[in-house]
Amino acid sequence: MKYALKILILPIFLLTTSLLHPFYISLIEIQHNEKAATAEISIRIFTEDLEQTLRKQSKIPIDFVHPKNKAAIEAELSRYIRQKLQLTINGKVCQLEYLGYEINKESVWSYWEVSNVSQFKSLRADCSILYDFVNLQTNIFNVKKGEKEWSRKLDYPETRVDFSF
Repeated sequence: MKYALKILILPIFLLTTSLLHPFYISLIEIQHNEKAATAEISIRIFTEDLEQTLRKQSKIPIDFVHPKNKAAIEAELSRYIRQKLQLTINGKVCQLEYLGYEINKESVWSYWEVSNVSQFKSLRADCSILYDFVNLQTNIFNVKKGEKEWSRKLDYPETRVDFSF
């Protein structure tokens, strides 16, 4: 009887603690587009976390869902991501080109591109996205080349991840 009671209580306890103790996760997806000779990058960050982080650093109101000045918010987002994510592809430091963002449920998806990537042999990412927000942050990298995929996880304070293809 005690064992059965523990089995019933454990899921309730885990659910309750997970609701009180949120997860801090961002997703960075990088895909090589061989035909276009680009690396396509998508970054998913929870809207509230990103807004709070940018508000600490900005002099303008930050609201991704109802922006008063979308161009200014995009400039802040672009500046922040370029500061917190540096990519080196095939030994060459890359310049991220900002393409835009969209809101999808509770997240901001921002889109980026790196030009002149005809071959994709290695990738180094130096990433500290939202490390200035909370020291429980995890950044997950999903990288795709052709039909193959690799995943790595960076937990605060780790900032570097390497991939070889």
